[in-house]
Amino acid sequence: MREQHAENAHQFERGTDGPKVILVGVDGSDSSLRAAAYAGGLARRQGALLAVVYVQPVLAAGAALGAPVADTTDEIAEDLIAQIRAAAERVKGIFEVRWEFHTFRGDPYNGLVRAAHELKADAVVVGASEQAGHRIIGSVAVRLVKAGRWPVTVVP
Repeated sequence: MREQHAENAHQFERGTDGPKVILVGVDGSDSSLRAAAYAGGLARRQGALLAVVYVQPVLAAGAALGAPVADTTDEIAEDLIAQIRAAAERVKGIFEVRWEFHTFRGDPYNGLVRAAHELKADAVVVGASEQAGHRIIGSVAVRLVKAGRWPVTVVP
C-alpha cells in the first residue's frame, strides 16, 4: 500500500478531503448572484478558495454589425467584480472568504468547463437558468451535471 501511495503522491485527486476550490459561474443575473452567495458560504465553511468566473460571450454577429461587444462584456466583468468586492467588504470581520475573479471567453458551458479544468475545481456552483428556452434545449447547469466531472450545485 505504501508503494501505491508514493506512486500517486503527485497526481491531482478531486474531492478527497473536501473541496479546495469551489468555482461559481456569474453573469450578473439574480440567480447567478444567489449562486455566488451560496458558494461563498460553502467556501467559508470548507476553508476553500472561491473562484468566481464570468464567461465573456463571443458574439460574432454583434461584432460584424459594429456593436462594441468586447467593451460591453468588459464593462459587465468590471461591474461584477465591483459587486463582489462590495459584498466582501460588507462581511469583512464577520467572516472571511478567499476568492479570485477570473474571466474566460466563449459560450457559458464551454467557458465554465475550461475554467473548472484550468482552476482544478472540486465543485461547481451555478444559478438556475432564467430563460424559458432552456427547458427545451437544456441549460448550462443541466449540461454541467450531465458532463459528470464535478459535483454541481444549481441554486434557484
